Amino acid sequence: MKPIQRAWRVVGEYRRAYIALNLVYYGLVAAAMTYVAFNPSLQQSLLSAVGSAFSEGPLSALVGAYGGGKLILAMVLTFVVNVAVGSFVWITLPSLVIPFSGLLAGTYRAVLWGLVLSPTTREMSTAMIPHSLTLILEGQAYVLAMLAAYIQGRALLWPHSAGAQTHREGYLAGLKRSARLYLLVILLLALAAIYEAVEVILIIPLLGGTRSALSSLNRGIVILSRSAAKAKNPVPSIEKRSFCKERDSSSLRSSE
Repeated sequence: MKPIQRAWRVVGEYRRAYIALNLVYYGLVAAAMTYVAFNPSLQQSLLSAVGSAFSEGPLSALVGAYGGGKLILAMVLTFVVNVAVGSFVWITLPSLVIPFSGLLAGTYRAVLWGLVLSPTTREMSTAMIPHSLTLILEGQAYVLAMLAAYIQGRALLWPHSAGAQTHREGYLAGLKRSARLYLLVILLLALAAIYEAVEVILIIPLLGGTRSALSSLNRGIVILSRSAAKAKNPVPSIEKRSFCKERDSSSLRSSE
């Protein structure tokens, strides 16, 4: 419990920055959702582009885990991608090289979330009812990662803010505080991964929607891809299913 308490003390020390980052992050998500609500074609283009990008490559395993209903595998892969890519590579690593650059990456993700996750369709609205909790958990983790990037940059440029004398000491002091915050980031992303896998594979189908394979680009994008409830192969789209039904009916009439 002491490491968690130390992490929360860091948050309390930078309480104003933490509140400001929350307002900016979720404000951008809301603004982007509102914008795309009046431009739904943009959302469809983004979903198509991201779906194509995730159909191949190492992250396709994440989509396959959700589509195949592999609950434990989906939890593990979601957690690994969220921590390694979504937090460290996307937010923390750039900030270790260029101060505060992770803040820009984080705000970019917030805008992308809003554009892709705006409930512009009935299917998306259904999925977003349970998925809202995922956004809160993951969003808080990324806000904390952004706070760590802010602390790191401030400690480097203004060492006295971290109780250091030189820029080198400030950099090291920022690393220590960032590491403490990362405990909270990891805990939140672990909870988010567990809930997201359960939500997508078990909850959304119960709401009358199709099972959705949710993955994310640096954990900022959700891909909704239809999959069979009892098979590993994807369910054809509505248009394709309609065409198949018409073709089967025509074949049946011809045979008669």
